[in-house]
Amino acid sequence: VTLRCVSTRSRSKAALAADAWRSIFDFIVLTAGHRNAALARLGLTPNDSRALMSLDPEVGRTMRSLAVEWECDASTATWIIDRLEAKGFVERRSHPPDRRVKLVVLTAAGVATRQEMLAATYAPPPELLELDAAELAALSGAAASLSRRRGSSG
Repeated sequence: VTLRCVSTRSRSKAALAADAWRSIFDFIVLTAGHRNAALARLGLTPNDSRALMSLDPEVGRTMRSLAVEWECDASTATWIIDRLEAKGFVERRSHPPDRRVKLVVLTAAGVATRQEMLAATYAPPPELLELDAAELAALSGAAASLSRRRGSSG
C-alpha cells in the first residue's frame, strides 16, 4: 500500500476530506470481522462492548442515561444490561437519594473484561502491519490530530 500524492490545487479541500473519510470508513467496515472476532473470544457482542465502555465501577448510571447515550429505547438498554449482569460484569445498585432508581456499575470482572476487550480490539489488523514505518507514522500522526480536534470541539 502506498500513499498517493495528490495535488491540492486540482482538488478542493472538501473533496480531499471526502476521499480520506471514505477510505477510513471503508477500512473500518472491511476490518469489522477482526474486531468482532476479538469480542467473540470474550463472549461479547458489539453492544456489550459499547456498554462496558459506558460504565464505571464507582459512578453508577441510570438506565435512562444509558438509553439516551446509546440512542435506543429503555427496554433495549435493560436487555443489554441484563445480559452483562448475567455474566457478572455489571451490577445494579440502589440510588441513595431515591431507592426506586437503580444505578448500573461495572464489577471487578467487568473492569477486567473491559481491559481484555480493549487490548484485543486495539490490536492492529494485519493490513496495518503491512504498511511501512513512514506510512504508519503519517497515518498515526493524522489520526492523533483528528482525535485532538474532536476532543477540543466535542
